[in-house]
Amino acid sequence: MITNIPFEAKHAHLSIFEPREGTLVVVPSLSLPQDELRRITGARCYEERLLFLLLTLKQPGVKVIYLSSAPVDPAIVDYYFGFLPDPDDARERLTMISLDEPDSQPLTRTILRRREMVERMREMLAGQDAWLVPFVMSDMEVRLADYLGIPIYGPAMELAYFGSKSGSRDIGRQAGVPMARGFGDLRTVAEIEDAVDSLPGERVIIKLNDGYSGLGNAILPKDDWNAIDFSADGETWQSFMAKFAERGGVVEEFIEHRPLFYPSALARITPGGHYDVVATHDQVLDGHVYQGCTFPARPEYREHVTRSASRIAKTLAGHGVVGIFGMDFFAMKTDAGYAALLCEINLRIGGTTHPFGATLLTTGATYDPATGLLMAGDQPKYYTATDNCYTTCMKGRTPADAIRAVEAAGLGFDAARRTGNVLHLMGAIPEYGKLGFTTIGNSREEADELHALTRRVLCPGTR
Repeated sequence: MITNIPFEAKHAHLSIFEPREGTLVVVPSLSLPQDELRRITGARCYEERLLFLLLTLKQPGVKVIYLSSAPVDPAIVDYYFGFLPDPDDARERLTMISLDEPDSQPLTRTILRRREMVERMREMLAGQDAWLVPFVMSDMEVRLADYLGIPIYGPAMELAYFGSKSGSRDIGRQAGVPMARGFGDLRTVAEIEDAVDSLPGERVIIKLNDGYSGLGNAILPKDDWNAIDFSADGETWQSFMAKFAERGGVVEEFIEHRPLFYPSALARITPGGHYDVVATHDQVLDGHVYQGCTFPARPEYREHVTRSASRIAKTLAGHGVVGIFGMDFFAMKTDAGYAALLCEINLRIGGTTHPFGATLLTTGATYDPATGLLMAGDQPKYYTATDNCYTTCMKGRTPADAIRAVEAAGLGFDAARRTGNVLHLMGAIPEYGKLGFTTIGNSREEADELHALTRRVLCPGTR
């Protein structure tokens, strides 16, 4: 029988960004619809997004067990150790476990099939204060935590609905935050037709409940259903509706207002029910697909986003949600000033989590909720991050090559100024020429300039 193992009272205020002691069992499994995941270049390497958690080893009481479906290049692990005050001591407290099955996805399903590995991990964790840190929650993560006998730093499965597109609208209503007009919990063509007829404007947007990175979206012109525009390449009305019937979804008005901005907020809810907003970002999108972000969100609407995000976090905490999660918004200028509309809630670790975590842990900054800034003493910190830097001249090379190129150009992390780059997603370099990086500056301009220079250094003509 599967149970939800509770945290001990002493972990009521636990944050995975700054644990003081205990063992983080990091399971970065992409337990998401695999048909959508295959559309992302180098998707398996996104298991490396959570490697920033190795930086928590700066605390001598912290241990990390990190699982992956393929071995992580030792040069990448050494790179993260280079940020720590005592790399040798940290190495003693890190256990990297590779299943060496890169094509078997998702990772957690493969782990569960390897019962001897699960039993070995259970023995390793016996008597330890430990918790499982998943990328996303599914029944598989619950089963794994149950077998290991440890709690999960994430929402209970019965609350997963609140992270769907329909559940996001329910939480938005409960929290009393502005949203685009629309309808949720739909499954049939007839329900879509009724929703389309009821909404204003010339276009609507249809979203699968469990779509991510914008890949489950479709824009429908109300006067020409044959001109529907799918965000995922190769999608058809038949294939889309098969998913819609199975997973459900929403239909919402398409926001035609221009200029339109795409801010997001990152929040956490501790096991004791304490909630707070820890960051706001402006997302960088290619169409509907997430490419990266800048911190913080623009000052014109930052306060609006933070206020709505805090109300949503309070509502989710009231339902018993635990963990890190993101919220996406639309922002636009109106006659009365800027307005922010809730777009969706991502009840999981998302694309803005690792840039924030990497910046927090390398700079030692703290978030100031009054200003929405990260402050290292009296110095605010800004960053620009990407998950999608394609460097064609790096294809076939190694993570160590990318690290050397950035360091040789003087664009590595400067510990004295606490500025520069933190690289990630480097495992995708050899096969795809793809990587990500977070560029930290002491001003918005410095972060943007250093980020652009880093792209040019990695490869001229980089997109």
